[in-house]
Amino acid sequence: MELPADEMVPVINRIKRAQGQLGGVLRMLEEGRECEDVVTQLAAVSRALDRAGFAIVASGLRQCMVDGDGADDLDVKKMEKLFLSLA
Repeated sequence: MELPADEMVPVINRIKRAQGQLGGVLRMLEEGRECEDVVTQLAAVSRALDRAGFAIVASGLRQCMVDGDGADDLDVKKMEKLFLSLA
């Protein structure tokens, strides 16, 4: 299954933003910044990546339901495994 390119634009932007935030976390660590500041930024990176992952899985699920002939074609166990991998 291929992911629709138009649905991936916001996901790609979110991941690029997370990449920048992660670079910021590295700089903060190198500069010896306060633990609270570092952890706050690291949590933001984690949330951004989680949301990107959920958007990808949701897009795949939607595509399976629209393109398939019904629930029988939807690999529920596979989708469940993908969702749980993000938890």
